[in-house]
Amino acid sequence: MMRMQLSMMIFKAFLLMGIILQSGCSPTQSESSAAVFKYDQAALSGAKPWTSEDFANNPEEFQFAIIGDRTGGANVQDTFGLAMDQLNLLQPEFVINVGDIIEGYTRDKAELHAQWEEVEDMTGRLQMPFFYTRGNHDVSYPEAREVWKERHGPAYYHFVYRNTLFLVLDSEDAPRLDPPPGMEEKIKLYNRLQTEDPEKAKQMLAEFMKDEAIVAGLSKPVEFPEEQLAWIKNTLKENTDVRWTVVFTHEPCWENPSESFRAVQALLKERRFTWFAGHLHYYDYDNIDGHEYITMGPAGASWHHDGPGNVDHMTWVTMTEDGPQIANIALKGLFDRKGLDPELFGAYDRKGAD
Repeated sequence: MMRMQLSMMIFKAFLLMGIILQSGCSPTQSESSAAVFKYDQAALSGAKPWTSEDFANNPEEFQFAIIGDRTGGANVQDTFGLAMDQLNLLQPEFVINVGDIIEGYTRDKAELHAQWEEVEDMTGRLQMPFFYTRGNHDVSYPEAREVWKERHGPAYYHFVYRNTLFLVLDSEDAPRLDPPPGMEEKIKLYNRLQTEDPEKAKQMLAEFMKDEAIVAGLSKPVEFPEEQLAWIKNTLKENTDVRWTVVFTHEPCWENPSESFRAVQALLKERRFTWFAGHLHYYDYDNIDGHEYITMGPAGASWHHDGPGNVDHMTWVTMTEDGPQIANIALKGLFDRKGLDPELFGAYDRKGAD
Protein backbone atom coordinates (compact mmCIF):
# COMPACT_ATOMS: atom_id res chain seq x y z
CA MET A 1 0.00 0.00 0.00
CA MET A 2 2.81 2.41 0.97
CA ARG A 3 4.63 1.56 -2.30
CA MET A 4 1.50 2.38 -4.31
CA GLN A 5 1.02 5.73 -2.51
CA LEU A 6 4.68 6.63 -3.09
CA SER A 7 4.37 5.78 -6.78
CA MET A 8 1.26 7.94 -7.04
CA MET A 9 3.02 10.88 -5.37
CA ILE A 10 5.97 10.61 -7.79
CA PHE A 11 3.55 10.44 -10.73
CA LYS A 12 1.71 13.57 -9.55
CA ALA A 13 4.99 15.42 -9.06
CA PHE A 14 6.11 14.67 -12.62
CA LEU A 15 2.65 15.60 -13.95
CA LEU A 16 2.75 18.94 -12.12
CA MET A 17 6.26 19.63 -13.43
CA GLY A 18 5.10 18.98 -16.98
CA ILE A 19 2.14 21.34 -16.58
CA ILE A 20 4.43 24.07 -15.23
CA LEU A 21 6.86 23.68 -18.14
CA GLN A 22 4.09 23.74 -20.73
CA SER A 23 2.29 26.72 -19.22
CA GLY A 24 5.42 28.90 -19.11
CA CYS A 25 4.30 30.24 -15.73
CA SER A 26 7.53 32.14 -15.09
CA PRO A 27 6.64 35.86 -15.15
CA THR A 28 9.84 36.74 -17.04
CA GLN A 29 9.79 34.01 -19.73
CA SER A 30 8.91 34.52 -23.39
CA GLU A 31 7.07 31.48 -24.72
CA SER A 32 8.76 31.66 -28.15
CA SER A 33 12.37 31.44 -26.96
CA ALA A 34 12.31 30.62 -23.24
CA ALA A 35 15.78 29.07 -23.18
CA VAL A 36 17.67 32.20 -24.31
CA PHE A 37 15.37 35.23 -24.16
CA LYS A 38 13.54 36.48 -21.07
CA TYR A 39 11.67 39.64 -20.20
CA ASP A 40 9.10 40.93 -17.72
CA GLN A 41 5.85 39.75 -19.25
CA ALA A 42 3.75 41.68 -16.74
CA ALA A 43 5.42 44.99 -17.63
CA LEU A 44 5.45 44.18 -21.38
CA SER A 45 2.09 42.50 -21.81
CA GLY A 46 1.01 44.67 -24.77
CA ALA A 47 3.04 46.43 -27.44
CA LYS A 48 6.75 45.68 -27.33
CA PRO A 49 9.80 47.73 -28.39
CA TRP A 50 11.19 45.06 -30.73
CA THR A 51 10.15 43.55 -34.04
CA SER A 52 10.34 39.81 -33.43
CA GLU A 53 11.29 37.04 -31.05
CA ASP A 54 12.45 34.80 -33.91
CA PHE A 55 16.20 35.06 -33.31
CA ALA A 56 18.73 34.24 -36.06
CA ASN A 57 20.42 31.58 -33.92
CA ASN A 58 19.86 28.35 -35.83
CA PRO A 59 22.35 25.89 -34.28
CA GLU A 60 22.85 24.26 -37.70
CA GLU A 61 24.32 27.46 -39.16
CA PHE A 62 27.98 28.43 -38.95
CA GLN A 63 30.32 31.18 -40.15
CA PHE A 64 33.73 31.07 -41.79
CA ALA A 65 35.92 33.62 -43.57
CA ILE A 66 37.87 33.54 -46.84
CA ILE A 67 40.88 35.72 -47.56
CA GLY A 68 42.66 36.41 -50.85
CA ASP A 69 46.21 36.77 -52.15
CA ARG A 70 48.86 38.33 -49.94
CA THR A 71 51.71 38.13 -52.48
CA GLY A 72 52.54 38.88 -56.05
CA GLY A 73 53.97 42.11 -54.67
CA ALA A 74 52.93 42.15 -51.01
CA ASN A 75 52.31 45.76 -50.04
CA VAL A 76 54.51 47.51 -47.52
CA GLN A 77 51.54 48.49 -45.32
CA ASP A 78 51.25 44.88 -44.08
CA THR A 79 47.58 44.72 -45.03
CA PHE A 80 47.55 40.94 -44.63
CA GLY A 81 48.85 41.20 -41.07
CA LEU A 82 46.15 43.76 -40.32
CA ALA A 83 43.56 41.34 -41.69
CA MET A 84 44.65 38.68 -39.21
CA ASP A 85 43.83 41.03 -36.34
CA GLN A 86 40.51 41.93 -37.94
CA LEU A 87 39.60 38.26 -38.26
CA ASN A 88 40.12 37.89 -34.53
CA LEU A 89 37.62 40.73 -34.05
CA LEU A 90 35.04 38.91 -36.19
CA GLN A 91 35.64 35.45 -34.66
CA PRO A 92 34.73 33.14 -37.58
CA GLU A 93 34.91 29.44 -36.83
CA PHE A 94 37.81 29.09 -39.29
CA VAL A 95 39.55 30.90 -42.17
CA ILE A 96 40.52 29.68 -45.66
CA ASN A 97 43.02 31.40 -47.96
CA VAL A 98 42.88 31.00 -51.75
CA GLY A 99 46.66 30.84 -52.24
CA ASP A 100 49.67 33.07 -52.94
CA ILE A 101 50.70 33.73 -49.39
CA ILE A 102 54.51 33.80 -49.87
CA GLU A 103 56.43 35.56 -52.65
CA GLY A 104 58.28 32.40 -53.69
CA TYR A 105 60.00 32.28 -57.08
CA THR A 106 63.29 31.31 -55.50
CA ARG A 107 65.08 27.97 -55.45
CA ASP A 108 66.71 28.73 -52.10
CA LYS A 109 64.96 26.42 -49.62
CA ALA A 110 66.26 28.37 -46.64
CA GLU A 111 64.70 31.53 -48.08
CA LEU A 112 61.43 29.68 -48.76
CA HIS A 113 61.30 28.42 -45.18
CA ALA A 114 61.99 31.96 -43.95
CA GLN A 115 59.09 33.28 -46.03
CA TRP A 116 56.75 30.63 -44.60
CA GLU A 117 57.89 31.45 -41.09
CA GLU A 118 57.06 35.10 -41.71
CA VAL A 119 53.56 34.10 -42.83
CA GLU A 120 53.04 31.66 -40.00
CA ASP A 121 53.95 34.35 -37.49
CA MET A 122 50.90 36.21 -38.84
CA THR A 123 48.49 33.28 -39.16
CA GLY A 124 49.67 32.10 -35.75
CA ARG A 125 48.00 35.17 -34.22
CA LEU A 126 44.59 33.85 -35.23
CA GLN A 127 42.32 32.42 -32.56
CA MET A 128 40.85 29.90 -35.02
CA PRO A 129 42.18 27.43 -37.65
CA PHE A 130 43.63 28.70 -40.94
CA PHE A 131 43.46 26.48 -44.04
CA TYR A 132 45.90 26.89 -46.96
CA THR A 133 45.36 26.56 -50.71
CA ARG A 134 48.37 26.23 -53.05
CA GLY A 135 49.05 29.23 -55.29
CA ASN A 136 51.62 29.72 -58.02
CA HIS A 137 53.83 31.86 -55.74
CA ASP A 138 53.67 29.18 -53.03
CA VAL A 139 54.90 26.34 -55.26
CA SER A 140 56.71 28.20 -58.06
CA TYR A 141 59.65 25.77 -58.44
CA PRO A 142 60.29 22.11 -57.49
CA GLU A 143 62.13 23.31 -54.38
CA ALA A 144 59.06 25.27 -53.31
CA ARG A 145 56.87 22.18 -53.80
CA GLU A 146 59.22 20.23 -51.56
CA VAL A 147 59.00 22.91 -48.88
CA TRP A 148 55.19 22.91 -49.16
CA LYS A 149 55.12 19.14 -48.64
CA GLU A 150 57.43 19.41 -45.62
CA ARG A 151 55.35 22.12 -43.97
CA HIS A 152 51.79 21.45 -45.16
CA GLY A 153 51.57 17.93 -46.56
CA PRO A 154 49.29 17.17 -49.52
CA ALA A 155 48.75 19.42 -52.51
CA TYR A 156 44.96 19.00 -52.31
CA TYR A 157 42.67 17.79 -49.56
CA HIS A 158 39.14 17.88 -48.19
CA PHE A 159 37.34 18.11 -44.89
CA VAL A 160 33.72 18.00 -43.74
CA TYR A 161 32.51 20.56 -41.21
CA ARG A 162 28.92 20.64 -39.97
CA ASN A 163 27.78 18.46 -42.87
CA THR A 164 29.41 20.74 -45.48
CA LEU A 165 32.15 19.42 -47.77
CA PHE A 166 35.17 21.67 -48.28
CA LEU A 167 37.14 20.64 -51.36
CA VAL A 168 40.55 22.34 -51.56
CA LEU A 169 42.01 21.61 -55.01
CA ASP A 170 45.39 22.30 -56.62
CA SER A 171 45.25 24.49 -59.71
CA GLU A 172 49.07 24.34 -59.86
CA ASP A 173 49.20 20.52 -60.15
CA ALA A 174 49.91 20.33 -63.89
CA PRO A 175 53.13 21.88 -65.27
CA ARG A 176 52.84 25.65 -65.77
CA LEU A 177 54.77 27.98 -68.05
CA ASP A 178 58.17 29.16 -66.83
CA PRO A 179 58.15 32.63 -65.21
CA PRO A 180 59.99 35.53 -66.87
CA PRO A 181 63.79 35.49 -66.40
CA GLY A 182 64.95 37.13 -63.20
CA MET A 183 61.57 36.84 -61.50
CA GLU A 184 63.05 36.67 -57.98
CA GLU A 185 65.14 39.80 -58.50
CA LYS A 186 62.19 41.68 -60.01
CA ILE A 187 60.00 40.88 -56.99
CA LYS A 188 62.70 42.08 -54.61
CA LEU A 189 63.18 45.30 -56.60
CA TYR A 190 59.45 45.97 -56.73
CA ASN A 191 59.08 45.44 -52.99
CA ARG A 192 62.00 47.81 -52.31
CA LEU A 193 60.61 50.47 -54.66
CA GLN A 194 57.28 50.42 -52.85
CA THR A 195 59.09 52.21 -50.02
CA GLU A 196 61.77 54.14 -51.90
CA ASP A 197 59.82 55.28 -54.97
CA PRO A 198 56.13 54.23 -55.01
CA GLU A 199 55.48 55.84 -58.42
CA LYS A 200 58.36 53.92 -60.00
CA ALA A 201 57.08 50.71 -58.37
CA LYS A 202 53.68 51.34 -59.97
CA GLN A 203 55.27 51.84 -63.39
CA MET A 204 57.37 48.71 -62.97
CA LEU A 205 54.28 46.65 -62.14
CA ALA A 206 52.39 47.98 -65.18
CA GLU A 207 55.29 47.02 -67.46
CA PHE A 208 55.63 43.62 -65.79
CA MET A 209 51.97 42.78 -66.41
CA LYS A 210 52.53 43.37 -70.14
CA ASP A 211 55.41 40.88 -70.29
CA GLU A 212 54.66 38.16 -72.86
CA ALA A 213 55.44 35.38 -70.38
CA ILE A 214 53.02 36.86 -67.82
CA VAL A 215 50.24 37.35 -70.40
CA ALA A 216 50.74 33.77 -71.65
CA GLY A 217 50.71 32.39 -68.11
CA LEU A 218 47.49 34.20 -67.19
CA SER A 219 45.76 32.95 -70.34
CA LYS A 220 46.87 29.31 -70.02
CA PRO A 221 43.96 27.06 -68.97
CA VAL A 222 44.21 25.23 -65.65
CA GLU A 223 44.56 21.49 -66.08
CA PHE A 224 43.64 18.86 -63.49
CA PRO A 225 45.78 15.74 -64.05
CA GLU A 226 44.16 12.29 -64.00
CA GLU A 227 45.35 11.52 -60.47
CA GLN A 228 43.69 14.61 -59.03
CA LEU A 229 40.55 14.03 -61.12
CA ALA A 230 40.29 10.49 -59.77
CA TRP A 231 40.73 11.80 -56.23
CA ILE A 232 37.99 14.40 -56.76
CA LYS A 233 35.63 11.76 -58.14
CA ASN A 234 36.28 9.42 -55.21
CA THR A 235 35.98 12.19 -52.60
CA LEU A 236 32.64 13.30 -54.01
CA LYS A 237 31.44 9.68 -54.10
CA GLU A 238 32.31 9.27 -50.43
CA ASN A 239 30.47 12.45 -49.46
CA THR A 240 27.11 12.29 -51.20
CA ASP A 241 24.93 13.30 -48.25
CA VAL A 242 26.47 16.69 -47.40
CA ARG A 243 24.18 19.71 -47.57
CA TRP A 244 26.61 21.84 -49.62
CA THR A 245 30.03 21.65 -51.26
CA VAL A 246 32.47 24.57 -51.21
CA VAL A 247 35.36 24.36 -53.70
CA PHE A 248 38.65 26.28 -53.51
CA THR A 249 41.39 26.71 -56.10
CA HIS A 250 43.98 29.42 -56.47
CA GLU A 251 43.27 30.17 -60.11
CA PRO A 252 39.73 30.91 -61.39
CA CYS A 253 39.62 27.94 -63.76
CA TRP A 254 36.31 29.03 -65.30
CA GLU A 255 37.85 32.12 -66.92
CA ASN A 256 39.50 29.97 -69.58
CA PRO A 257 38.06 26.49 -69.02
CA SER A 258 40.02 23.38 -69.94
CA GLU A 259 38.48 20.00 -70.66
CA SER A 260 39.68 18.71 -67.29
CA PHE A 261 38.01 21.65 -65.54
CA ARG A 262 34.78 20.84 -67.39
CA ALA A 263 35.19 17.28 -66.13
CA VAL A 264 35.27 18.60 -62.56
CA GLN A 265 32.16 20.67 -63.28
CA ALA A 266 30.43 17.54 -64.57
CA LEU A 267 31.27 15.68 -61.34
CA LEU A 268 29.75 18.54 -59.33
CA LYS A 269 26.74 19.02 -61.58
CA GLU A 270 24.14 17.19 -59.46
CA ARG A 271 25.08 18.80 -56.16
CA ARG A 272 24.78 22.25 -54.63
CA PHE A 273 28.15 24.00 -54.63
CA THR A 274 29.99 27.33 -54.62
CA TRP A 275 33.53 27.83 -56.00
CA PHE A 276 36.10 30.38 -54.75
CA ALA A 277 39.47 31.35 -56.26
CA GLY A 278 41.94 34.25 -56.31
CA HIS A 279 45.08 34.86 -58.42
CA LEU A 280 43.86 37.87 -60.44
CA HIS A 281 44.01 40.33 -57.50
CA TYR A 282 40.59 41.64 -58.56
CA TYR A 283 37.16 40.78 -57.20
CA ASP A 284 34.73 39.25 -59.67
CA TYR A 285 31.45 37.33 -59.55
CA ASP A 286 30.10 34.80 -62.04
CA ASN A 287 26.96 32.68 -62.06
CA ILE A 288 27.37 29.69 -64.37
CA ASP A 289 24.45 27.31 -64.83
CA GLY A 290 22.99 28.41 -61.49
CA HIS A 291 26.23 27.99 -59.52
CA GLU A 292 28.25 30.85 -58.04
CA TYR A 293 31.93 31.28 -58.92
CA ILE A 294 33.73 34.01 -56.99
CA THR A 295 37.20 35.43 -57.63
CA MET A 296 38.56 37.01 -54.48
CA GLY A 297 40.16 40.42 -54.43
CA PRO A 298 43.54 40.69 -52.68
CA ALA A 299 44.45 41.02 -49.03
CA GLY A 300 47.68 42.93 -49.46
CA ALA A 301 48.81 41.79 -52.93
CA SER A 302 49.51 44.32 -55.68
CA TRP A 303 46.64 45.60 -57.80
CA HIS A 304 47.03 44.50 -61.41
CA HIS A 305 44.58 46.85 -63.13
CA ASP A 306 42.12 49.58 -62.25
CA GLY A 307 38.45 49.11 -61.50
CA PRO A 308 35.90 48.50 -58.73
CA GLY A 309 37.33 45.02 -58.06
CA ASN A 310 40.46 46.63 -56.61
CA VAL A 311 39.65 46.13 -52.96
CA ASP A 312 41.47 44.55 -50.04
CA HIS A 313 38.76 42.49 -48.40
CA MET A 314 37.70 39.32 -46.73
CA THR A 315 34.59 37.28 -47.49
CA TRP A 316 32.27 36.33 -44.63
CA VAL A 317 30.18 33.21 -45.25
CA THR A 318 27.24 32.04 -43.17
CA MET A 319 26.22 28.51 -44.10
CA THR A 320 22.44 28.26 -43.81
CA GLU A 321 19.89 25.56 -44.60
CA ASP A 322 19.42 27.17 -48.02
CA GLY A 323 23.12 27.53 -48.78
CA PRO A 324 25.79 30.16 -48.16
CA GLN A 325 24.98 33.78 -47.39
CA ILE A 326 28.02 35.69 -48.65
CA ALA A 327 29.14 39.14 -47.49
CA ASN A 328 32.30 40.95 -48.55
CA ILE A 329 33.95 43.14 -45.94
CA ALA A 330 36.42 45.79 -47.09
CA LEU A 331 39.35 45.83 -44.70
CA LYS A 332 39.22 49.63 -44.55
CA GLY A 333 35.70 49.35 -43.13
CA LEU A 334 36.62 47.28 -40.11
CA PHE A 335 38.41 48.50 -36.99
CA ASP A 336 38.37 47.71 -33.29
CA ARG A 337 36.52 49.33 -30.40
CA LYS A 338 39.17 52.04 -30.01
CA GLY A 339 38.32 53.52 -33.41
CA LEU A 340 40.26 54.11 -36.61
CA ASP A 341 43.98 54.70 -36.04
CA PRO A 342 45.11 57.41 -38.52
CA GLU A 343 48.59 55.88 -38.58
CA LEU A 344 47.09 52.70 -40.03
CA PHE A 345 45.05 54.41 -42.73
CA GLY A 346 47.40 53.35 -45.50
CA ALA A 347 46.89 49.73 -44.52
CA TYR A 348 43.13 50.16 -44.47
CA ASP A 349 42.96 52.04 -47.77
CA ARG A 350 45.91 51.89 -50.17
CA LYS A 351 44.44 54.67 -52.31
CA GLY A 352 45.79 57.03 -49.68
CA ALA A 353 44.46 59.71 -47.40
CA ASP A 354 45.89 62.87 -48.93
